[in-house]
Amino acid sequence: MAGVWQRRVLVVEDHALMRSLVADAFRQRGFEVASAGSAQDALEQARGFDPDLLVTDIDLRLRPNGVELATILRQGAPHVAVLFLSNLSREAAAAQARGTVEGASFVNKGAIESVDELVDAAEAVLADRPVARELTGTGAQARLLRLTPAQLETTRLLAAGLSNAEIARRRGISVRAVEKTVERVFAALDLSGGDRTTPRVAAATLYTTTFGDPATGL
Repeated sequence: MAGVWQRRVLVVEDHALMRSLVADAFRQRGFEVASAGSAQDALEQARGFDPDLLVTDIDLRLRPNGVELATILRQGAPHVAVLFLSNLSREAAAAQARGTVEGASFVNKGAIESVDELVDAAEAVLADRPVARELTGTGAQARLLRLTPAQLETTRLLAAGLSNAEIARRRGISVRAVEKTVERVFAALDLSGGDRTTPRVAAATLYTTTFGDPATGL
């Protein structure tokens, strides 16, 4: 659908059936998906795809492995969130990546009952990972650029004049979830309201000043 924001995920898994199942699960949840069976293929795709999230098995049979892939990818794109898949325990998997992939999360393949649980885990990773932008700024603008992808998208829709109910419909989440996100946006932007303007208007104005009129993309 034109104008609808899509997060991008790069799925890297050497097992073809598993790769297909994971990729399809992300597509069904509204992600734009690229998939690869090896780290080398993934690095080639990443150049043009610019993913927000990397979901990769740690053991890809060939080198680079998943940890090395994430490290290489992060060197050129520090904003990319990382979720590792592994047959190892969380502790063992974390030990492999400790000190090399900051903020990465881990999912044990044998511990999940469905690929939907995997996507849920990825959503949690994205919610905790700030967005990196080419734009720079100070003060309020810098705080805007540090919002998470979900928070930034909610701010865009808010700036376009949409109600919380309409934002919830477009994003496929509950109104209550939107309300919580809006509250977090106001807190992150240090907007507490005042005599001159409301936090909602202030956030909308800041977004429009930084990125332009969001209504043109709806």
